[in-house]
Amino acid sequence: MQHKAIALLFGASALCGSFMLTAEELRPMGFFVTSIGLGDGANLGGLAGADAHCQKLATAAGAGNREWRAYLSTEEPDKRGISARDRIGNGPWYNAHGVLIGANLTDLHLYNNKITLETALDENGNRIKGRYDKPNQHDILTGSQDDGTAYFPDDADHTCNNWTSNGEGSAQVGHHDRHGGGNTSWTSAHGTRGCGKDDLPKTGGNGYFYCFAAD
Repeated sequence: MQHKAIALLFGASALCGSFMLTAEELRPMGFFVTSIGLGDGANLGGLAGADAHCQKLATAAGAGNREWRAYLSTEEPDKRGISARDRIGNGPWYNAHGVLIGANLTDLHLYNNKITLETALDENGNRIKGRYDKPNQHDILTGSQDDGTAYFPDDADHTCNNWTSNGEGSAQVGHHDRHGGGNTSWTSAHGTRGCGKDDLPKTGGNGYFYCFAAD
């Protein structure tokens, strides 16, 4: 009888173990900062090119089964453009180490203190260089206002001609490390000094942007 009880207990434990999920399965990656840019300044090939870059990096990191979108806004002549926040689904989003970045859109934008130097990781779980690193690469392309919305039409360029310019123009960036210039916003800290590959590093950037799983 004792041997039967032990056998049953062992079998139950094995059965339970077969249904146990890993941390990656429970909290699949839904957010990362691109580990590399596209190599042409802020010319990303528009939203389609940026989305494809997110998908490519996610696939290489083993997360290609999700639908990935770049956290980028656009601008239109007579109306508000496409807003980054409207492109990324409803959450929740976790980084490559399973750390919660945002439970939903409100949490992500209104109450967020979860995106920091330690949590805004690339698709492989590596840290992106911040203000106190050399070189500083904390400028993350967004083209967005602080709440993740696109700009109303004005005389300024906030998106490097909707992510197609590698010369004239400017792009709004956020600081993933929440440091620099008195502005700690991860979405909207300041504009770049041009759109070219050599322009972005002048304020601490390298053509990186945020990627979110929209599904």
